[in-house]
Amino acid sequence: MEVWKMQILNTRTIKAKSPLQTKIVFWGLFVESRGAPNRIRIMSALRKMSSNRNQLAIELGIEYKAIQHHLKVLEKNNLVRKIGNYYDVIYCVSPLFENSEFVFDEIVAKLNKVSDKK
Repeated sequence: MEVWKMQILNTRTIKAKSPLQTKIVFWGLFVESRGAPNRIRIMSALRKMSSNRNQLAIELGIEYKAIQHHLKVLEKNNLVRKIGNYYDVIYCVSPLFENSEFVFDEIVAKLNKVSDKK
């Protein structure tokens, strides 16, 4: 992320009432990391409908291996959960994400606002 965005946005700018740890995790995954834009797109797609990796890759136009990596990171942070085994795995948003999706929405809105100012 560009330095000027980081100067305008930080975890203190998130007004949503949520534990600080949740804000920090969301901030790291959806703002600071290189894969943040793709993770936002993946989570937005999963909010609409549970999907498997291949469906996400096709729908979002992101390489399958990249989808696989991002889902692994999101699962490790308890934001997505998988249902099924091996080839039948479907991903959906986790209860943790559902309970804190207003933090996600606020982060996305702030990022869009900053991008519009550019």
